[in-house]
Amino acid sequence: MKFEIIVSLVATMILSAILTPFVRKLAFRLGAIDNPNARRVNKVPMPTMGGLAIFLAYTFATVFLLRQQIPTRQLWGVFGGECVIILTGMIDDIFELKPRQKVFGISLAALVVYFAAGVKMSHLTIPFVGMISLGWWSLPVTWIWILAITNAVNLIDGLDGLATGVGIIALSTMGITGLFFLNVENTFVGIIIFALVAAMVGFLPYNFFPARIYLGDTGSLFIGFMMSVFSLYGLKNVTFITMIIPVIILGVPITDTVYAILRRTLNRQPISHADKHHLHHRLMQMGLTHRQTVLVIYGIALIFAFISLLYPISPKWGTISLTIASLIGLELFVEAIGLVGTNRQPLLNWIKKLVKGTTSKNSH
Repeated sequence: MKFEIIVSLVATMILSAILTPFVRKLAFRLGAIDNPNARRVNKVPMPTMGGLAIFLAYTFATVFLLRQQIPTRQLWGVFGGECVIILTGMIDDIFELKPRQKVFGISLAALVVYFAAGVKMSHLTIPFVGMISLGWWSLPVTWIWILAITNAVNLIDGLDGLATGVGIIALSTMGITGLFFLNVENTFVGIIIFALVAAMVGFLPYNFFPARIYLGDTGSLFIGFMMSVFSLYGLKNVTFITMIIPVIILGVPITDTVYAILRRTLNRQPISHADKHHLHHRLMQMGLTHRQTVLVIYGIALIFAFISLLYPISPKWGTISLTIASLIGLELFVEAIGLVGTNRQPLLNWIKKLVKGTTSKNSH
């Protein structure tokens, strides 16, 4: 990596750190404040909209510092989508949008990057079948991917520094994977990923427990949106490996989202129904402190990141074994902490029955 790129990344981090206090004052002035209530963990009114500092620092890096590294269509096409998502997040932080209004904003941003930047899933390679052109399915599949990842990151933003730290781990892993393993046609993807990481690192000291400013939907939607867009650069021609790697990298938000949907479906509640049974809620209910919970989830994100880095260097049988082992391990962890419900532990109950059956036979 060229020395000037490294200098630009350091400058991006410093700029983000400088901008954050100004964004904090702006949040108070605009009324983007998170007031304490039954679902919140904060005890005092907290300014949100911190993601604006990340967006501004990242935009300065891509438009000025790293301009020569990024193709014009990619720069401005994706920038259009970023502006839509930032505007959606800011309006939500100030006035609080309804879920469908948020979905509309994310969908509009997805359409902008699809048509203006040409960021899309166009082909799918299925094991033992071969490559299939998605044709007109390319648009709905790309839209669902962007919507799902953006919402997943938005959902885990419940504790000080949680979404920011998990985002830094996931994006760093994505950048490493893109630069060294996936052979993405242009190295600019890895460079802009690390530009966003640098902007988030500059913001993290203000956001980590005890936070002085929250990401807000401005930040969590922006980070989730950018993750989905970056992953699509490696998913243009989707193989099993290129599809599974971003899913594993984003293991924490995806797991929390999937099990939240499952939990609400089993409890016959609307999918958009808010509750206090997300991953971070369950860990705190088990007795962990705010800071410990965040650090544990960082640790889980690092495990997912490490597993994702094993995929590109594994043979086909290794990839399948790794996937099965990861799914079993994840299910056991989820059941152990009661993410779906303390009375819903099918795999743990089956193991208990198996162990009891084996030990009772041995005792005779």
